[in-house]
Amino acid sequence: MAQAQEPRRFSSTEHLASEAVAAFADGELRMAAYLRAARHIAECPECAAEVDAQQQARTALKDSGEMSMPGSLLGLLSQIPMCEPPACAPGEAKNDAERRRRVIVTSVASLRRRRR
Repeated sequence: MAQAQEPRRFSSTEHLASEAVAAFADGELRMAAYLRAARHIAECPECAAEVDAQQQARTALKDSGEMSMPGSLLGLLSQIPMCEPPACAPGEAKNDAERRRRVIVTSVASLRRRRR
C-alpha cells in the first residue's frame, strides 16, 4: 500500500520573492525562470496562493475602469515642475520648497474635504 507523501517544506529563502510572483503572474519571466517558478509553485501552496492573489489583483485592476480626479487637483499637479529648477540663492530655495509644500498640503486638504 502506497503512503501519501507529505508536502515538501521550504525554508524562507526558497520561496519566490514578491517581484518573482508578480513577474510570473504577468507572464514576464524568461522560460528558464518561468519553469523553475512553475515547479516551485506546483509544490508550494504558500507561493501558489500568492500567485493566485496576484492574478486576482491584476484582473481586478484591469476590470476596474478608468480613474478620475477633480479638475482642481489636476490643475495643482500640473503646476509642479517636471525638472529641477535652476540654482538659486539659498533664501529662494527655501521659498520654493515652502511653496511646493503648501501646494501639496492644499491638494490633500481639498481631497479630504471632497470625501466628507
